[in-house]
Amino acid sequence: MTFKPDPTAEADSLRQTVRATGLKVTEPRLAVLRVLQKNPHSSAEEIFAGVQKHLSGSSPQAVYGILAAFTAAGLTRRFDPPGSPALFECRVGDNHHHLVCVQCGAVEDVDCVVGEAPCLTPSNTSGFTVFAAEVTFNGICEPCQTKAMAESAS
Repeated sequence: MTFKPDPTAEADSLRQTVRATGLKVTEPRLAVLRVLQKNPHSSAEEIFAGVQKHLSGSSPQAVYGILAAFTAAGLTRRFDPPGSPALFECRVGDNHHHLVCVQCGAVEDVDCVVGEAPCLTPSNTSGFTVFAAEVTFNGICEPCQTKAMAESAS
């Protein structure tokens, strides 16, 4: 017997998640959250494409507005990899970092290297109270390395 998730329970969970932030529950907000939970590290354009499959009347501007509201409410996190559009994810509150492949753009989460947030202390805070540190590890992912080795062997 295979387990099939209850779509009603999933929708209720999403509604509770949105309500917990103090935001009004709307179908577009639920659609954005659903897409983002299934596709972490997505750009607004990718999220819009996923939302539009279920809500054809949505617009890119609506998705940008929802992402801004979600980020401000702490429901999502915006991540700005160098040379790439902003990416969004639902993993919030733990100050994790990211591994980014400079060839294919793949993104993976990596836990804080030292432990508690923030895991880095700047040499000079300039009077700021630091509550988060953003670290991006740039490199080449394993599939890209394998592909490069195969191409060089040919």
